[in-house]
This record gives sequence, structure tokens and C-alpha cells, in this order.
Amino acid sequence: MRLWATAHAVDDMYQGLVPACVPYFVLDRGYGYVAATGLTLAAAIGSSIPQPFIGMAVDRRRLDWFAPAGVALAGIGLGLAGLAGPYPLVLALILLSGLGVAMFHPAAGKGARETAGDSAAAMSVFAAGGSVGFFLAPVLATPALMAMGVGATALFIPPAVLVAFVMLRKRTRTAAGPAKARTGTDRWGPFAVLTGIEVVRSLLWVGIITFIELYWIRHLGSGHAVAGIALAGFMLGSVIGTLLGGRLADRFGAVRTTRIGGVAIIPLLILLRVAPGEWAPLALALAVGIAINIPFAVLVKLAQDYLPTRPGTAAGVTLGLAMSAGGLFAPAYGLIAEAHGPEGVFTVLCVVPVAAVVLGIFLKRP
Repeated sequence: MRLWATAHAVDDMYQGLVPACVPYFVLDRGYGYVAATGLTLAAAIGSSIPQPFIGMAVDRRRLDWFAPAGVALAGIGLGLAGLAGPYPLVLALILLSGLGVAMFHPAAGKGARETAGDSAAAMSVFAAGGSVGFFLAPVLATPALMAMGVGATALFIPPAVLVAFVMLRKRTRTAAGPAKARTGTDRWGPFAVLTGIEVVRSLLWVGIITFIELYWIRHLGSGHAVAGIALAGFMLGSVIGTLLGGRLADRFGAVRTTRIGGVAIIPLLILLRVAPGEWAPLALALAVGIAINIPFAVLVKLAQDYLPTRPGTAAGVTLGLAMSAGGLFAPAYGLIAEAHGPEGVFTVLCVVPVAAVVLGIFLKRP
């Protein structure tokens, strides 16, 4: 699980770098809010739409090389995006990086589940790797971006190449045939409900990570450093919430844990939106990160429980399509920000999780 978690951390670091770079594309390149959120949209399209098809492929064939190749592609595409000049080329490179993410998740999710067995806590280690990657992105990127501008993304190419090399050397069977025969009946109805919850969670995630720094800078009046701390705090909360969710699920059940996360996020978002000053809301950013990620690993495991004969497809949808779907709505957030500022986006986000609470009522035990 340590290898899976490490690879997941490096892969998802490049997803986290996209929102971490958005403020610097706005400030350094003069992009408008809609153009900036177009970068998030490109990453979402590249990483979300292909994943169900890749998941079906890894359920049928031995595709050992998909995970390491995906990590390498994710890093190289994102790393070169900050060096590119024309906006269309930047979009294309971020789209390519998203495709690398799409290659990684289904194969890695399948392999990690085979290693974890029926333990939600063990699966949370793999899922937390992704949260660690998202956390590391602003922590590592903010100082570099402040010093060098968006061209600093090139510094993040080597980790992708190194991890891909290690995975290939260790001959990790990321998408090999199943360790044991897969049996059971696929339950598409509950899986569809779960996918809806993951989409709502993705809408929250994308809105927060895209605009949290701009919210601190342009609404709360902070500097870049404090805004970077806010994003890092949210990401740290994501790691804590992911690990906490796995342990809660082993004790109280996956369905109940998912519902807990859905309800807890609403008052925390409201408090974050109304809290004054630039320092006091930092604790709320951490708390929101914890609450929003309590269901993360739980939903991945639950999806594979609903589709026991299709673990790659389940991972591809929950880690990919549904997880990235929020990025498809990023331009809508951009329009809201153009009209009402980043604070308008956070006002809308206070209402979004109600849909997850309603959907959670219809979840079934596997």
C-alpha cells in the first residue's frame, strides 16, 4: 500500500498544481476568470471523460504500464504548461496532463483494492496518497510560483519521471489480471446514486481549490503567502479527512460515514463564508477539508463493492469521471466570480452539498 499511496500522491500532485497555478495565470498572464477556469476545465475533460473507458479496458486486459505511463504523462504535460506561451498550447498541455491522470487511476485503483482486501482503512491509505498529492501541490508550488512565476511548473517534471521509472523497475502489476476470481452481482442502481454523490463532492472540491486563494487575496485582503496557507490548510484537512473516513467506515459502516461527511460540510462552509479577517478563517479551511474528504476513500471502496466484477471500472468512475466532473462546471464558477467576485462562488458552494445529503438517503448497504 505504501507504493500505491506514493504513486497516487505524485500523480494527484499534478491535479493539485492546476488550481495552485490558476491565480498566477490570472496575475502573471492577465487571464480573466473565465479563461483561468478554462484551465481547470481542460484538466477535468482530460482526466474525467476517458476514465470509464480505461477502467473497462483494465478489467479485461493486462495493462501493467498504464499507471507508470500515466504518472509520467501527467507530470510532463503540467510541467511544460507553465513554459508555454499561447493560451491554446497551455490548454492542450493541461489536457494532456489530465489524460495521464486518467490512465493512472483505474489501474491503480484496481491494484490497490486487491492489496487492501475488504479493509476501508487500508484503502484509505491509497486514497490518502491522492490527498497528500493535492496537499503537496500548493505547499511546494506557492514559493516557487511566487519566486519564478508560472514557469516554475517545469520544476515538477522530475518527480513524475522518477516515480514512473521506479514503478516500471519494480514491475508493479497495476493492471494485471485479478489476484483472485471476481464474483458477485453488479448493482448499478446504488452505484449510480454513489456516483451522484461523488459528482456533488467534486463540485465542492473544484470550487474551493480554484477560488480559495483568490477569496483570501481579493475578498479577505490577504497577501499571497496567507492565501497559500489557506489552500495548504484545506489540503491538509483533506488528508486527515480521508484517513479518518476509512477508520470511521470500518467502525460505523460505509453508508453511515458517507452521510456524516455530507451533513458536516454544510455548517462549516457557511462559517467559512461569513468569518471575517484573513487569519481566523484558516482553521475553518482546515475543518472544511476534513469534512469534504471523510467520504472519499469510503466512496471508492463502496463503488467497488457495488460492482464486484468491475473494480477497474468502479475506480475509473469514482476516482476519475465523478471526481473530475466538477471541473466541467469550472467556467460557471468563473462567470459567478466575474459578476460577484470569489465571495460569490463561496456563497453558492454553501448550497451545493444539500444535494449530496439528499442522495445519501438512497444509498444502500453493499
